[in-house]
Amino acid sequence: MMSSDQQPWGRVDETGTVYLREPDGERVVGQFPDGSPEEALAYFERKYTDLAGQVTLLEQRVKRGASASDVSKAVSSLSKAIETANAIGDLASLKRRVDALTEVVSSLTEKQNEESKAQLTYAIAERTAIVEEVEALAAEDPAKAQWKQVTARLDDMFARWQKHQQDGPRLPRTEAGELWKRFRDARTIVEGHRKAFFAELDSTHRDARAKKQQLVERAEALIPQGADGVNAYRDLLTEWKNAGRAGKRVDDTLWEKFKAAGDLIYAARTEIVAKDDEEFAGNLTLKLELLTEAEPLLTETDRAVARERLTSIQRRWDEIGKVPRDSVKAVDERLRKVEAAVRKLDDDFWQKNNPEKKARAEGLAGQLTDAIAKLQGEIDAAKAVGNASKVAELQEALDARKVWLDALG
Repeated sequence: MMSSDQQPWGRVDETGTVYLREPDGERVVGQFPDGSPEEALAYFERKYTDLAGQVTLLEQRVKRGASASDVSKAVSSLSKAIETANAIGDLASLKRRVDALTEVVSSLTEKQNEESKAQLTYAIAERTAIVEEVEALAAEDPAKAQWKQVTARLDDMFARWQKHQQDGPRLPRTEAGELWKRFRDARTIVEGHRKAFFAELDSTHRDARAKKQQLVERAEALIPQGADGVNAYRDLLTEWKNAGRAGKRVDDTLWEKFKAAGDLIYAARTEIVAKDDEEFAGNLTLKLELLTEAEPLLTETDRAVARERLTSIQRRWDEIGKVPRDSVKAVDERLRKVEAAVRKLDDDFWQKNNPEKKARAEGLAGQLTDAIAKLQGEIDAAKAVGNASKVAELQEALDARKVWLDALG
């Protein structure tokens, strides 16, 4: 081990006093009377090593881009510690390394200030975007709002605002205050619209609930009327559809009561219909037989025969009476079809035998016949002189008049 006299940075005298060798002389850094000179020097060398480690650690922090403010404080503290350090070692070298960091701090501060400004500008833009988003939401037409979605969007914006405050850089008080005021005002508008909507909805629900409760009472009052209450219940059902919504839970409860009353009323009618159908089953058989007799009239061409037979069938049809409810439409449509065919025979007959129309047709037919004869004579004359173009023109006129004459026939 190196003796105390051979140590370039310090020595120990016979009393255990430890001296640091500096360019301008020696300085007492402490005493170590209870150990050997080697142990005394090792003790104070370890203190130097600790200081050197702190300098190395600070240099590494600077390389990693530590805060210039923190580095500046550490440089100042280390510089003072080195100047008065009770340690054995090249303190001057450590001091030079720390002084070199002082120069680095200046450029680091400038760089970090620029980065901080850029981050701040970006953060203001981000927070402004959130504000503009909530302001756009506040400007939307509340009458068209889907409030479940609007509420979710508003909650999401507020959560993003809070996260930005917590995780983002601290904004200047003025900008932060102005942005928060805009956000708060816009959110207040949305909340106001939502409260107004639900207040109006509550009022609407109350009115609808009152109307539907009355409709339930009126429907239940119809139950004793049985089948006779069906038409009145249908009117109540129309009122129910126009009464508006009273809220899902209330609507469902009231509808169950309203429908239960209707079920009883319709059940009474169903029972009557079933009895009627049983009673009228024989009538259906008779009317089907009449239809078998009537449907050949669909191809009948004699108007008088068709009218006479149909009149007889219609008289007997009315005398038979009602048929089961679910057969009414089918049998009536079949008879209506026969009636339409006979009515067409009547219409066609009167169209052809209308005196006024017949006179007009006969007069026009005579005129057309005369015109055709005249045109034929002109065609013969044109052919005699070989005037082909005149023949073609006259032939076209002749053909047209023949078509008109055929139509009158």
